Amino acid sequence: MNRGVGVRVTGPERLWSEEMSVEEKRKKRILAAFAAFLVFMWLCTVISKSVYGSQLPIVSTVSAEQKYIEHIVEADGIVEAGDKIPVTAMNGLRVDRLAVQSGDRLEEGDVILTVDTGDLQEMIADRQTEIAKLQTQIDAIVQNQELDRQKKELEEQRAREDYEEIARHEDDLVGRAAEAYSQVEYEIDKQRNAERERRRKEEEERKAAQRENDPEGAGEYEEEPQEDYAEEIPDSPVDEALYEELQQAAYAEADARWQRDNAVKDAEREVEDAAAPDSADASLEVNRLELASLQEEIARFQEILDAEGQIRTPRGGLVTDVYVDVGGRTSDAAVLLLADEAVPCRFKTVISQEQKKYVSLGDAVQLKLDGSREKDAAVDYLAESDTAPGSYDVYIDLPEGVGAPGLSGTMRLSESGEKQSCCVPAEAVHIVNARSYVYVAREREGILGKEYYASELNVKILDQNDSWVAVEGALDGDSRVIVSSTKELENGAAVRLEEE
Repeated sequence: MNRGVGVRVTGPERLWSEEMSVEEKRKKRILAAFAAFLVFMWLCTVISKSVYGSQLPIVSTVSAEQKYIEHIVEADGIVEAGDKIPVTAMNGLRVDRLAVQSGDRLEEGDVILTVDTGDLQEMIADRQTEIAKLQTQIDAIVQNQELDRQKKELEEQRAREDYEEIARHEDDLVGRAAEAYSQVEYEIDKQRNAERERRRKEEEERKAAQRENDPEGAGEYEEEPQEDYAEEIPDSPVDEALYEELQQAAYAEADARWQRDNAVKDAEREVEDAAAPDSADASLEVNRLELASLQEEIARFQEILDAEGQIRTPRGGLVTDVYVDVGGRTSDAAVLLLADEAVPCRFKTVISQEQKKYVSLGDAVQLKLDGSREKDAAVDYLAESDTAPGSYDVYIDLPEGVGAPGLSGTMRLSESGEKQSCCVPAEAVHIVNARSYVYVAREREGILGKEYYASELNVKILDQNDSWVAVEGALDGDSRVIVSSTKELENGAAVRLEEE
């Protein structure tokens, strides 16, 4: 049998060949291990990026735009009566049944409420008791006034009698004092006349003696004028006691006159006081007025009682407000208000202080009432609300025949404003302690290569509405402004863009 011929390598060649085979296998194993290491590192990097990226907040971004910031004010309101007419009832009536409510339409003579007739009868009885008391007081006042009048007449009569008596008595005293003065004066004159007569006789005797002693010169004595002895009276001696008495009499007369004048004056004042009118007293008239008022009130109560307690409206109209409740009492104010149908209605709404910045008196608005189309209108009244401080009442006058009290509606006003060069969505702007800022996404090199992070930029708000905010700051059209994030953002924190 013939077999193939084989070459058998022996010796050094065989040994070298075996060494070469082992080296190749070792290199192959190293290459395979290195390739496996690279694959492992690639897989670790992918996994690390995936894990790292999955933990980053995902953000959505937009670019700043040029826009008109439109302001829309929309407020709900209600139609009110242009004017209201009050319907009143007597004060103090207890309401037993209320026949109307807001929104009802009444005709003249309709019953609006019924009062408690039992309570009404008690009120009439109370008023009758008060009338009896007042009548007693009036009678007492009239009687007292008559007594006072009689007393006053008596006092005045007595005062006049006293005046006349005092005047006569004082005149007598003055007359006596004057008479005493005249008597002393008469005594002085009498003494002077006696002295004058004595001197005259002495002079006549002296002349007679001279004539007897000198008959030849008698003619000369006869031709001499007769001397006036009256000129010598002041030099004539008068009793000093008479002068003293005359002085005292003069003083007494003066005192008597002074006393008379004062006594008469006092008596005259007493007469004047007695005749003076009494001070005004309105108590009688007041009581009579109260009596008349109570009598009139009882008459009106009786009319209501005769009508079985029913109160009717004197006019027709739509009821807008009711101010009484069952079981309560009527007041001196209106029990209800009726819409004055001769005056057009008006629409009322309330806006906030923020909305007030975009609404002014006379502004054109769109008004839509329930059941009708939107119509053009204008703001006719704008003022701060009395019932809600910080808010503002807005009134719009409606055309005649449009709307009815109680109908609801909506006012809408739109204002475009100026075009702004840098506007971002309202969600992108953050305000903390009066500081406004936005986050923008910026690129940087990280441990895993290029990444994005949130950078905080301060901005100034120029204008805004519910959707957009016009800002001023370090923004441009290429800035990626972050609008939303899956996690809370911090300045410098890494983020992942939503589109990546």
